[in-house]
Amino acid sequence: MPLDHYITLGRSGLRVSPLCLGTMTFGEDWGWGSSEAESVSLLERYFALGGNFIDTANAYTFGHSEAILGSYLSASPAKRQQLVLATKFFGSMQVGNPNAGGAGRKSIVWACEESLRRLRTDYIDLYWMHCWDYHSPIEETMRALDDLVRTGKVRYIGFSDTPAWKTAQAQVLAHFRGWTPLIGLQIEYSLLERSVEGELIPMALELGLGILPWSPLKSGILSGKYRRSDQGKVAAGRGDRVDSALNARAYEVIELLVQIAADIGSTAARVALSWLRTRVGVASTIIGARTAEQLEENLGSLSVSLDSPQLDRLSQLTEPQLNFPAAFLKRSRVYRNPGLVINGELAGTDPVVAGQSRESY
Repeated sequence: MPLDHYITLGRSGLRVSPLCLGTMTFGEDWGWGSSEAESVSLLERYFALGGNFIDTANAYTFGHSEAILGSYLSASPAKRQQLVLATKFFGSMQVGNPNAGGAGRKSIVWACEESLRRLRTDYIDLYWMHCWDYHSPIEETMRALDDLVRTGKVRYIGFSDTPAWKTAQAQVLAHFRGWTPLIGLQIEYSLLERSVEGELIPMALELGLGILPWSPLKSGILSGKYRRSDQGKVAAGRGDRVDSALNARAYEVIELLVQIAADIGSTAARVALSWLRTRVGVASTIIGARTAEQLEENLGSLSVSLDSPQLDRLSQLTEPQLNFPAAFLKRSRVYRNPGLVINGELAGTDPVVAGQSRESY
């Protein structure tokens, strides 16, 4: 699948590339990342291949990520209409000011104005709530976002890192009140983070939200650069977030990725990204790249197609243990329609009830 084979995001007409270029690495303000020149080079390469979807946030590198994008777009104004530009609110940009962060109306409006200033544009294509603000009423958040859409400063809205029950509440509220609905859901999703399959993904499918996985390589763990044989020899560049996830299970997954990659002449990172692209509900995957080499590695995943046995091996090895009632519901089909196939799903039978009439008494 080429980068310019576009997908409509969620229940909307917004066309986006199958891989979204994340820009958390734009700027060296956090002690790591890409210089302005390197960032522009990454943008140019992504656009040259037909990519049109950029994701940033007000808080990324203290606003520098947005400023780099703004500088680039102001120098190439023709690209602005071709580009689907997404940014986020929630992160505080003013220490000591309680209304500088979160999802209250005052914070949202101010954050939007500041993002527009840094991005040097008069509208944002997709505005994300970066995280659920449990101190702010969801009615206030959704109405403020609706006002931004109605004034033309925002085109579409979405949620990131928010519980399924709260996202569902917000979406139903928007439809009931005639406000702008959500079209997308950003969540961490990878071979090493599949707990989202319990509530978040079924909710997104039901409510028309396109899923955008972030950290699809689990902070580089699934790239294959960390091997069991290198334990204690290779230092993780992202600190405890990586160290704490490099456990026995992770090394099993890495070894399988490396094995499959060798079988098909690819790389572990591309195999991991290709598996994720096949998951139900996934619209566009957010890739992060600090160097040109990393960008090419990620983009190369679009040319990788895994067969059913390979997909099954990866899925079975990483099968998540989901919260109740996920397992109970899966077992319930034996009693619901024993021995029958419904929507392609074979219910199977239970020896306790097999052959019994449904009208025994």
